[in-house]
Order: sequence, then C-alpha cells, then structure tokens
Amino acid sequence: MSQIIISPSVLSMDYSKMKEQVDALNASKAEWMHFDVMDGHFVPNITFGPDILKGFRKMTDMVLDVHLMVSDPEKYAPIFVDAGADMVTFHVEALDNDLNRISNLLKVLHEKGVKAGVVIKPKTDVAFIEPILDQVDMVLVMTVEPGFGGQSFMKDMMSKVTWLKNKRDEKGYSYRIEVDGGINGSTYHTAIEAGSDTLVAGSYVFKGDIVEQVASLLR
Repeated sequence: MSQIIISPSVLSMDYSKMKEQVDALNASKAEWMHFDVMDGHFVPNITFGPDILKGFRKMTDMVLDVHLMVSDPEKYAPIFVDAGADMVTFHVEALDNDLNRISNLLKVLHEKGVKAGVVIKPKTDVAFIEPILDQVDMVLVMTVEPGFGGQSFMKDMMSKVTWLKNKRDEKGYSYRIEVDGGINGSTYHTAIEAGSDTLVAGSYVFKGDIVEQVASLLR
C-alpha cells in the first residue's frame, strides 16, 4: 500500500484562530491540506474562492488539495491552479458524467503542471470511471453527501474503495484513493483496510489538539 497521507479539511477550521491552526497543521504529520470549494449551486453551501487559497499558499508548504464542488469545473479549475493548488479534483457529476469532458479537463490540468483527479458522489457508480483511470492522479470517494461538514461516515462506500484498489493493482496504475466524509479515530481504520491511502479529516482534526489528532490517524 502507498504511504498514508492525511489531508485535514480547512472547512472545519476555527477562523478566529486561523494562523494558530495553520501553524499547528504545519507542525503536524499532515502532508496535505484539503480545500473544499462550494458554489452554492452544485451543492447547497458556499465556501472559498481563489483569493482565500492564495492566503493559505503564503502560510504553508503543504500540498494544497483542492476539491471543487462547483457546477462549472471547466471554468474554475484553472483559476484555482493559478491561485496555488497542487492537486485539483472535480466531480464527474458536474460534467454530466461525460467521459470526454472529464478526460479533457484532466488534460488541461496536467498541462498546467498540477496533479488532477475525479470525485464521485455516493450514488455514482464507480465502474463508470474505469475508462479514465489511466489519466487520474487520484480518485476521491465521497463517504458523505457533499456540501456540509460533520456528517456520518457511509461505510457502504468502502466497496468502491476496494474496487478502485483492485483495479489499480490489476492495471498497474498509480493513482491515490482518497476518502472524504466522517473520518475520525475509528472510521479511519475502516477506510484504510478497504484500500484508501489518503484521508480527509475535518471536524475530528480541528476540534481537538491538531498535532495529536493528525498523529492518531497514522497509528
């Protein structure tokens, strides 16, 4: 298995303590920082724009893992690359599950020099993305319905994670398998055992001692 990477979701950060909490992330064993971009249209919530990402870029050398939950990723993905993203994932559903459009956007992102991947909602069949798995650096499996933090982990999504792991092994691909939603001190075991190597954790990390909470997900 690939090395486990923790990608704390700054959606759960206490923004009255932003500098302090970023410093704690920098001191922790987290290697990535997960940045949830919501447009109030694709999902019923609004979060961050590219200028906020630029601010984080000035405060950390961590990999900025940008998850676009927007209706028009073809427009906005390049904008977030220019703002400092290192990895951009976008929802296949936002492109009407059109494999040609998905493939084209992956190509655009790679040409801009960043890593790129796709995200699937809980109701999306993972096998549908098989034709583009040779083009992705990561597949993000949502283990909650996208749009809000603090939801409960959907254990039945682990069959998708295992399918992705088996397909990666079978084909010799190298993409990472990320899970996002409800990761905490107990569910992380389930995700890793299923085959995930990249864990997004929000509330669990930021509602305690950040350095210690991150470390607990690597034990």
